[in-house]
Amino acid sequence: MAVTLPNGALIHIGSAYGSAITVTAVSNANPAVVTAAAHGLSDGDYVVFTSGWSRLNGRTFRVDNSTSGTFELEGIDTSDTSAYPAGSGTGTVKEVTTWTQIQQVLTTATSGGEQQFTDYQFLEADSAVRIPTFKAPAQLTLSVADDPSLPGYVAAKAANDDRVPRALRLSLPNSAKILYNAYISIASSPTLTVNEVMALEMTATFVNPEPTRYAS
Repeated sequence: MAVTLPNGALIHIGSAYGSAITVTAVSNANPAVVTAAAHGLSDGDYVVFTSGWSRLNGRTFRVDNSTSGTFELEGIDTSDTSAYPAGSGTGTVKEVTTWTQIQQVLTTATSGGEQQFTDYQFLEADSAVRIPTFKAPAQLTLSVADDPSLPGYVAAKAANDDRVPRALRLSLPNSAKILYNAYISIASSPTLTVNEVMALEMTATFVNPEPTRYAS
């Protein structure tokens, strides 16, 4: 049992990326092994994965046990072939080459991601049954003290304008990391309330509702 305070947490946005690297195979293993010729990645690098496996598609991962032609997706178990059909996880990865801190975050809030259900009832039954279908879209909303000169604001504004997803890395005080990949939008005007800090709302709408978490 443990509790953690978020005080001192840092949020970074991916502000520069390498070229797309072709993935020719992903193993059904724990952890998953990715085959990508001459990928040039090193242990500890962060990559955004575009994959035929929907549970991995659009997520951000950390590289581990890199060799000249393979690397592992750290902590990712793809051994279940019903969820990860053999041979169909191929795609591309892009390395996040630059992270830029989003500074002056006042508050954060998460929403969405709830499991959705559908109900059905047989003619001969006297009660309905509920089964899971999909998870609702999820997002992270930040209230950021207004300063358009900050690098984090500039990076978020660029993502807002080009509508291309960006990786997000949340670093907690206990060294844990939470990784996302999201479409970023930012309000064009700050709040104007007497005796309160002027703030802008940034919204990160996740490409894949499942974050990637590492203990350190």
